Amino acid sequence: MHQPVMLDEVVSSLNLKPGHVVLDATIGGGGHAGEILKRIMPGGRLIGLDADDEAIKIASENLKEFAGSFKLINENFRNLDRVLSKESIKSLNAVLLDIGVSSFQLDNKDRGFSIKGPAPLDMRMDRRLTLSAFDIINRYKESDLSDIIYRYGEERFARRIARRIARERSARPIETTADLSEIVRRAIGSRKKYFRIDPATKTFQAIRIVVNDELGALEEGLKKAVSWLDIGSRIAVITFHSLEDRIVKNLFKGYAGLGVLKIITKKPLGPSPEETAANPRSRSGRLRVAERM
Repeated sequence: MHQPVMLDEVVSSLNLKPGHVVLDATIGGGGHAGEILKRIMPGGRLIGLDADDEAIKIASENLKEFAGSFKLINENFRNLDRVLSKESIKSLNAVLLDIGVSSFQLDNKDRGFSIKGPAPLDMRMDRRLTLSAFDIINRYKESDLSDIIYRYGEERFARRIARRIARERSARPIETTADLSEIVRRAIGSRKKYFRIDPATKTFQAIRIVVNDELGALEEGLKKAVSWLDIGSRIAVITFHSLEDRIVKNLFKGYAGLGVLKIITKKPLGPSPEETAANPRSRSGRLRVAERM
């Protein structure tokens, strides 16, 4: 079972009531959705989306006790308007977006999200996508790789890493996550002492973001979600790195200036020390909440 991040904070912030219609736009393992469903029964309805078909299967099993009260759809949340229209939803009483990679995606070595263990260079959340991490690493120009790693990984050694990737792939294709991790570590060399995390982490983040167009999807999906919120209803967004958090912060601020949203969390909430100790992957989570005016 995927451990939902800041579960109590999310559920309490959404002001859920029986009969509410809620969109969990990133269903993951269904951990948040299960608690949401408990609070909107009787008469409530939850629509759950996920670009990962495996997440839909896992969540369906984890939520089976609520059968008849939810519907799960294999779709990227950037297309939430299409889904809600098809489901004849007029407006929403709450929206949750939990952005980032789920634990089961990281732990599944075949998906290529993790820097640990040999796995194909994939990183597609939606396996219907044609672009994979292999394509980016082996076919993009060195200058483009450097730009991607610097911009989306916020990696100061981006040029050095891109140069090493280009050199290595000229001899043979880079095919696995283990190959890429080792190339990045060798590129950084003695500079590894500056890193609190594995030196390959930021490069993996950057490639994954581009494969899935994560930042574009977040901005598009967030704007659409706000437009579907009923007056007085809330939207909660959990992000895991500064690029995502900046998009949410700026969009909330812009909508607040227009009188569309009221910002509930002046500063983002983080997980408690107890949660971080129990689930280290939650440590970088940041929760922002706003209310439709």
